[in-house]
Amino acid sequence: MNESIDLNKSEESGAVHARRDRLRRVDQDETLPFTSHLEELRLRLIYCSVTIFVVFCALYSVSDYLFELFREPMGDYQIIAIAPTEAFFAYLKVSFYMALIISTPLLLFHVWEFVAPGLLENERRYTGLFVVFGTLFFVLGGLFCYFLVLPYGLSFLLGYAGDSISAQITASNYISFTFKLIIAFGVIFQLPIVIILLTKIGVVTPDALSEKRPFFIVGSFIVAAIMTPPDVFTQIIMAGPMIILFETSVLVSRLFIVKKDE
Repeated sequence: MNESIDLNKSEESGAVHARRDRLRRVDQDETLPFTSHLEELRLRLIYCSVTIFVVFCALYSVSDYLFELFREPMGDYQIIAIAPTEAFFAYLKVSFYMALIISTPLLLFHVWEFVAPGLLENERRYTGLFVVFGTLFFVLGGLFCYFLVLPYGLSFLLGYAGDSISAQITASNYISFTFKLIIAFGVIFQLPIVIILLTKIGVVTPDALSEKRPFFIVGSFIVAAIMTPPDVFTQIIMAGPMIILFETSVLVSRLFIVKKDE
């Protein structure tokens, strides 16, 4: 009996060590099979999912407060429920989306650690900077959307209702619309981080980015058309910051290159 218990403990310990080994920092010259990368990806996705679920459970107790917070951009317009379960699922949605946003630092950390084996040793030291500034810019993008894009965008879109149409938005559609834009702007605001890192490790150069400016401008409007409602106003609100962030990133990258050359 004791031998069986010891055997089970050793197997559990071996499984724990195996999982840790799959998530350890891989050396640059070390070659791992493709299946090991898939297993590492699976484990990182599991850790991220568990974290999001735990945060979601904690936030659900204050989901009514969160809903009222994200209802502010609607102003005096009414939000309704057209199904018995709609209010319940609306609270689930707002809790899940907020859990996703709060878990951003962990998600960025696992993304960086997954791609880190393909980087040089001196490039891996940017893990902390990537997580910190990635989170900061994600929050800035979300706040930009919440305080500027949503109030003016919703006012512009709902203004089409006029006297002949009563503008009443369902709770589920409103939460999906709001967080889709907030997360989209959070992702878009990662652009400076990505460009500066790519410049720092030598993948791109400021001159090459400047030459691709027309393609990026067109691409910004295409991305904005896909990620926003089908109206010109919100597309410009999204494409404009993308272009400004791109130009700022190119300028900062050029300063990094000049400083490095000096």
